[in-house]
Amino acid sequence: DQMNCTAIPEELIESELFGHERGAFTGATEKQVGKFEMADKGTIFLDEVGDMSAKTQAKVLRVLQEGEVERLGSSKTIKVDVRVIAATNKDLEEEIAQGRFREDLYFRLSVIPVSVPSLRERLDDIPSLVQHFAGQFARDNNRRPAKFSGGAMDALRQARWRGNIRELRNVVDRLLIMSDSEVIEADDVRQVVRPDPGPGTQRPAAAAGSGQPTTLR
Repeated sequence: DQMNCTAIPEELIESELFGHERGAFTGATEKQVGKFEMADKGTIFLDEVGDMSAKTQAKVLRVLQEGEVERLGSSKTIKVDVRVIAATNKDLEEEIAQGRFREDLYFRLSVIPVSVPSLRERLDDIPSLVQHFAGQFARDNNRRPAKFSGGAMDALRQARWRGNIRELRNVVDRLLIMSDSEVIEADDVRQVVRPDPGPGTQRPAAAAGSGQPTTLR
């Protein structure tokens, strides 16, 4: 199972992770099983784990330490055996220093850290990613898959990609929406992305996420 800790509002994230009983809060008309309970004997992926609140961090730490969850509105604990993979685009050591992330949770998560290079460090992956995103867009929209010319691929390799793969996917979707052609050309790409000016040129600081450390418990 997977969970994006940024995409879900703070007031709902605990319910999503740990579940709730009927009547636990306003609007809780039915019992809900949480992600941790659903992932019992399996794996849960917590994306953007650095954005969890202190309260949620404490409850996740309890799951990792005690192997149990407690649904909102219930005093009953439920045993779970879950492997956790967590990803973040933040520097968690800096977040700890600033008091925004629990050090004990960090050490529980950071058993096998894996640093994922930024897209700028693996430009050879761009053609495969573009092909994948274009095919996915075609399936989702019942369209014939568009092709990207060699010049278009070269133009994509020259972009900054401060937003990494998410930015690349957004660009691919935008190009396919804007174009009626079956082939995306370099000029099409240049209309929506700017080339990287290269070293020595002053530009805005890179957004957090140039690398995405991933941890496995």
